[in-house]
Amino acid sequence: MTGPARNHSDVCLGGFLQAVILVGGEGTRLRPLTYVTPKPMVPLFGVPFLERTLLRLKEAGVDEVILAAGYLPGAIRDHFGDGSALGLKLTYVVEETPLGTAGALRNVAEHITGPFFVLNGDVLTSLDLRQMIEFHRAKGGLGVLHLIRVDDPSPFGCVAHDADGRITHFVEKPPPGTEPTNEINAGTYLLEASVLDAIEPGKNVSIERETFPKLLASGAPLYAYTTDDYWLDVGRPEQYVQAHRDVLAGKLEIGVTKTSGVIAPSFVGEGTMIAPSAVVGPYAVLGARVRIEDNAIVRNSIVWDDVVVGTGALVEGAILASRVHVGERASIATGCVIGHDVEVEPGVSVPPDTRLNGTQAAPT
Repeated sequence: MTGPARNHSDVCLGGFLQAVILVGGEGTRLRPLTYVTPKPMVPLFGVPFLERTLLRLKEAGVDEVILAAGYLPGAIRDHFGDGSALGLKLTYVVEETPLGTAGALRNVAEHITGPFFVLNGDVLTSLDLRQMIEFHRAKGGLGVLHLIRVDDPSPFGCVAHDADGRITHFVEKPPPGTEPTNEINAGTYLLEASVLDAIEPGKNVSIERETFPKLLASGAPLYAYTTDDYWLDVGRPEQYVQAHRDVLAGKLEIGVTKTSGVIAPSFVGEGTMIAPSAVVGPYAVLGARVRIEDNAIVRNSIVWDDVVVGTGALVEGAILASRVHVGERASIATGCVIGHDVEVEPGVSVPPDTRLNGTQAAPT
């Protein structure tokens, strides 16, 4: 059963407000990075992606966050604990089997006491959550969905609405040329607790394909909140790289300080050592305690913590997870994703778009 709903004025005047973050996915599209690291813990400039989302919620006045987890939940809990270090109360609800976006929400219903945000765990956005709260207060509906405009809506879920913003229907992945709008579901919702009553417990249910259309059919008022904010789903390697490039290029501000002493724009984490003859940048992001040796080159790449790039090695347009060791004169080409603890032998050339994990030998 859900708890008693609170009215909109309580929310907007700084009262208790909750959020649910959907972090249960296995992150298959980001493998091999996610074989060891759950997708929400993949770093963005050295800070777990989930931590940046939690801080955004804190700034918006959220007091409690429920993490709907499933895959490698221990890694998330070990890092954040009860959330007190961030000034939040964190509650972990782990799914035994995947329940879909709506099923995951119904699974945490006993913890919900009023209006609550829902966020997909892999969306990077500049959305002002406080303004979304005010919009919800003004409309007084059952929920608000954040929408953005895109050039090609066919890979997404389109959301049509009337002039007042009231949603009229949903169209999932319309063929090009048939889309009713270029406004798509951007994966952030602000919902009343009673929405959970429309979800059958214990079943795999999609909120986008099943719950929201069901609510519309019953006459429930759902509203569209369309903005021109920065928005990116970072669930694929190329999008993960793009997120870093966009921050370095100034398209999104997340409090990252660009680093001097390398080719701008680039970022270098704490304790990292770069040989004077090495070339780092542009668009290089190095984690903590990385070592770039003599005459090595790292460009357009994301390098996690404790990586070594050996003398004369080249890393170009790649992602290297923690503790990767690139041997002398080895090269890693554009599009490569190298998992944790991989050792690339000296002189080896890893061809473009290769994915290696720690149980595979690097190509020769």
